[in-house]
Amino acid sequence: MVNNLVQTTLLNCSLETKLIEAYHQKVNEIHRYLETTNDLTGWVEYPFQNHDNLLLEIENAANEIRTVADVLVVAGIGGSFLGARAIQDALTPYFGNAKNGIEVIYVGQNMSGAYINQLIDYIKDKEVYVNVISKSGGTMEPALAFRVMRQYMEERYGKESIERIIVTTDAEKGLLKKMADNSGYRQFVIPSDIGGRYSVLTPVGLLPIAVAGIDIRALMQGAKVAALEMQESDLEHNHAYQYAVTRHMLYEQGFKIELLASFEPSLNKFHEWWMQLFGESEGKQKKGLFPTCVNYSTDLHSIGQFIQDGSPILFETLLHFHEIEGDFSVPFDTRNEDGLNYLSNRTFNEINAISKQGTALAHADGGVPVIQLELPKLDAYHLGYLIYFFMKACAMSACLLEVNPFDQPGVEAYKRKMLELLQEEKVTT
Repeated sequence: MVNNLVQTTLLNCSLETKLIEAYHQKVNEIHRYLETTNDLTGWVEYPFQNHDNLLLEIENAANEIRTVADVLVVAGIGGSFLGARAIQDALTPYFGNAKNGIEVIYVGQNMSGAYINQLIDYIKDKEVYVNVISKSGGTMEPALAFRVMRQYMEERYGKESIERIIVTTDAEKGLLKKMADNSGYRQFVIPSDIGGRYSVLTPVGLLPIAVAGIDIRALMQGAKVAALEMQESDLEHNHAYQYAVTRHMLYEQGFKIELLASFEPSLNKFHEWWMQLFGESEGKQKKGLFPTCVNYSTDLHSIGQFIQDGSPILFETLLHFHEIEGDFSVPFDTRNEDGLNYLSNRTFNEINAISKQGTALAHADGGVPVIQLELPKLDAYHLGYLIYFFMKACAMSACLLEVNPFDQPGVEAYKRKMLELLQEEKVTT
């Protein structure tokens, strides 16, 4: 038995142990389903597979890009964007965050003409590679962005653009696969049995993450350790399932919003990845918790009042890493005009951790249930672990609601309506 790296504690959660234990049989049934079904659950066993050749291929491509280019432009949206951006933001410097002179920037995650215009202007004097990511190639936002980037690359680089455009898509079918084959672009495969929001540990996320200078082998090793732990179906030992059951029971008690909070600004995009994972997996058949997020201490001065004293509709999941790379000591000031010399023997990270403790206690005292998830260190290994932890918990949570964790019919509805309106415009003009 491997010790759980995620340590879970509960504050003000009126969930008796015997009530949680009542879920043992159902959790075991769902666990067996996740382990045996072929319904987009390829991510469950993915960390156990031998990916040495794939990782080497990705590392070689990343080294090439880092040697030749100043910028990698990644075109994708949703699961083809959020996971890579989350890891990149979490593990690169806040300022001048290009490692070894390479920037990874994103397009196709919005429809803003201003964004596209400024991007093209920004890269005009830089050496560029492009990585377009889409299983089908038919999603409007990245498809339009790739049309722009493809034309830009061809006009600027001519035949050399073929070497500078890398496609991550399905192995056999789809518009993007056909385009890649016709043009001779280098390709990485999105496994057919892994859906977008569960795909960050595949080439979807690994190539941009590697280009950003992050150790993808450590990321995958962390995920493998999590997968090994979470082969255990027993609620007593599987912390991902404990988290899933706890949030489900709070939902059954009437809490409708889960607020993911952390005290490190670099985790903002990780929050957004988590929001898509749970929102798109659970929000069906008029069911599910609404996932949202805050970053402390910033948001304690904006939404903190509501959390403490507002409508009792939410609970808080507090994510904390004990060790953050980089710190700064509070300086001693002989004038002490601000009265803060009593803190001069502490660092900012120490104060931040104490702020986390105080916030958790205050919110719990105010009637807000608090789930605390704590990991030893913010690095690639532990983020790989946490990604798998959340994916396994999410699949369990959705199944407890008796909804399919792996489809997104509501997203398809918006796409249909948008296409109808665009085609109507075409007819009228």
